[in-house]
Parts: sequence; C-alpha cells; structure tokens
Amino acid sequence: MCYGSHRPLAIFPEQIHGPDLNLGIGGNSKTAPVLPVAAQPQTSYLSSIGRLKRGPLILQSMKRITLFALTNVAVLVVISIVVRALGLDRWIGAHGISYTGLMVMSLVIGFTGSLFSLLISKWMAIRAYSIELIKTPANSTEQWLVQTVREQSEKAGIPMPDVGIYNSPEANAFATGRSRNSALVAVSSGLLHQMRQREVEGVLAHEVAHISNGDMVTMTLLQGVLNTFVVFFSRVIGLLVDSFLQGNRRDDEGRSSGTGIGFFIGSLVAQIFLGLLASMVVMAYSRRREFAADAMAARIEGKDAMIGALQRLKVIHEGGGVLDDRSASLAAFKISHNYGNWFASHPPLDHRIQALQNAH
Repeated sequence: MCYGSHRPLAIFPEQIHGPDLNLGIGGNSKTAPVLPVAAQPQTSYLSSIGRLKRGPLILQSMKRITLFALTNVAVLVVISIVVRALGLDRWIGAHGISYTGLMVMSLVIGFTGSLFSLLISKWMAIRAYSIELIKTPANSTEQWLVQTVREQSEKAGIPMPDVGIYNSPEANAFATGRSRNSALVAVSSGLLHQMRQREVEGVLAHEVAHISNGDMVTMTLLQGVLNTFVVFFSRVIGLLVDSFLQGNRRDDEGRSSGTGIGFFIGSLVAQIFLGLLASMVVMAYSRRREFAADAMAARIEGKDAMIGALQRLKVIHEGGGVLDDRSASLAAFKISHNYGNWFASHPPLDHRIQALQNAH
C-alpha cells in the first residue's frame, strides 16, 4: 500500500487477537470497513476542559520571543554565577581565552542547532516519512481523521493542525511543528490497520495535547539550555586537562602559551560525557510530558479512549511491533519508543495506564 497520488481507504480492524497481529501493510488480518465518519461531537467533555480563547497571533509570537529571551538571560546568569563563584573567569582569562567570548559562543552553538531543528521539524518530518498531507479528504477514513482532529483542536483551544498519513507498518503517531499555529499530526497506516476507531481517537487526542501543551517549543528550549552548558563546561574541562598536561607554561612576557592537544582531546571527551548526561535530563522531561499529554487527552476524548490506545499499543509491542526509525530526531515525539531505561523518551506503558486509571 502506497500513499501516492491515489490514497487508498485505510481501515480499522474489527477484531485483533494478540499473536495474530498483522504488523505489515496488507496481509491476511481480519478487517472491517471503517466506522461511520460522521462522528458525533462529544460535548460532554467541553465542560471539563473548556474552550480556550485564541489570542491574537502577534501576542502569541511576542510570548514566544519573550520566553526565548528570558531563557537566554537565565542561562547567562546561571553560568556567570557558577563561574565567578569558582573563580573560573579569571582562570580562563589567564589561559588566553576570553571568558565572555566563550560564554557567548556556547550560547550561540547551544541554541542554534535546537532552534534550527524546531523551525524545520515539520518540513523534515514530511520528507523523512513521505507524509501525505490531507488537503482534501479522498475517502471516508481521511474525512474522519480530519474531522476528529478538528474537534479535538477546538476543545484544546488551538488552531487546526495539518493532518497527514505516512506509509509504515509501525503503529504510531506523532506531532511536530515550530508552534501551535504551525503544527502537524501524522499517523501511520499501520496504526489505522491495528487499532479500533475509539483507540485511534485516543492517540489523536494525545498528539493534540502535545501541541496544546507547547511541548515542541519547551523541548527545544530545554535542549538549547543543556547544549549551552555542555559546550561551555566541556571547554573549561578541556582547559583543565591541557593545563595539567602542559603545566603553567608562559611565554617570555608572562602570558599563557595557548592551548595544546590536551584541550581538544579533553573538551571532546567531556562534551561526549556531558552530552550523555544532558540527554538523560531531556529524556526524563520527555517522560514527564507524556503523562501530562495522556491526562489532557483523557479530558479531551475520554479516559477510556486513551487507556484503550495504550493497552492496544502494549499488545502490539509485546507481539513484536515494528519500529520505523527513518528519522531518529522525531523519536521523542512519537507515541511509543524504547522503554525502561534512562535514555527512554517515553515511560513504560504500564505506568501510563496506571496513572490514567488512578486519575480522578
């Protein structure tokens, strides 16, 4: 099955039995036609979540700019306090490196990559997964998908995101985009084949919740902050290593003779090590935001839909589900990924199900 110029009708299975899961596209799985696309609006949840008023676009842009500026200032302040408290500013200067220049360079390097990734995230996702955006629904399934996302977006108080389908055997979905006003919700053809309609509604609500919570921007800011610290302190560690290897060598005028090979090796090793620690922090935050997205999805679409989706994912993964890793940078934004370790972007499914079951 290929989503090209002619998009076929995706279908929801009527019955799925654990060991008989068909994780490919097509095959001999038992299927039934898609349920009626004219889903009834679930107004019973509007009272609990409310319809948030959309602020002017210029006001939302100003908020993002202010948040970015305040984050940069906070990073500089924290680094300055730590460096001055340890006396590293004078020590760095004594080694022929400008402390201010190093700090600014770290800030630029730290945020440039993460911000650039955010800005092109939607474009990159579309091309990495060959996502077919649904501009005009070509069949009942696409009509139902667009309608469901539109209703959920209205409940969450966000602009309608783009909706797309990508051809993959994995049962997955993700949200991406540079802001709430330019977002994308993408679902795999495998998800539509392996989940019932109510479960897919839970998955879609989860992705809409990510957009509403601003997780893409928040993750970018967090990554930029950590990148800045990694770059700065890896250079400082490199200076320490170089100073230890060379001693306090000075030229004839008493100035530092500059950095040697110890600086480059030390900073490289330190950057790798600190980068791993930073990844652990980012993944820990990612796991927390999953619980928040699950909770909001339950308010938007109903607890039964979200729990049903997670339970279905558990069955699929226990049956040897397929992971589509064409774009590793989007792994943290998918509904499922590696579980059970410090570098996992998502909590164990059992923990997420239990959290929803215990919620009031």
